Amino acid sequence: MSEVAFREAASDELGPAVLAQILDLGHACWPEGQFTPDDLDHALGGRHYLAEVDGRVIGHAAVVPRVLEVGGRVLRAGYVEAVATLPRFQRRGIASRLMTAADTHIADAYELGALSTGEPSFYERLGWLRWAGPTSVREPDGSLTRTPDEDDGVMVLLTPTSPAIDLASPITCRRRPGDAW
Repeated sequence: MSEVAFREAASDELGPAVLAQILDLGHACWPEGQFTPDDLDHALGGRHYLAEVDGRVIGHAAVVPRVLEVGGRVLRAGYVEAVATLPRFQRRGIASRLMTAADTHIADAYELGALSTGEPSFYERLGWLRWAGPTSVREPDGSLTRTPDEDDGVMVLLTPTSPAIDLASPITCRRRPGDAW
């Protein structure tokens, strides 16, 4: 097997072939239909951390800018999307290395890191904290819709510019197509 190469790129630096590989990676890593074109769209507009073997994407993580409200305070967040490693390359530290690079970017550029996951133990090992408060979505009309199914899945990464945050306070994101969180 060839060596794994790691690189970072902005969304606008990724061509159609790489975007197609990221979509294929999502399909290979999540059960049928759980990684949608909306999920790929959510990963665009920020920084990408890629692991490649022979020019093929075998691992990926993205950080995109989002606005979150924590206890009524608006924060600039680096939101992590589309973290995946092809199954045959898992348990080799690839995702940890991608997330370490993503975490560094979040710490340098945002007040807070955030993500939604069904695998919290992976992120906890990297310093992420489980959100203990209620989650909601801010609708286009300004109203809030509770998202109780997300209450146990949202995690945050504090940065040097994070304000004092109560992890049990309400957290809100803005509505977007597909999964809100």
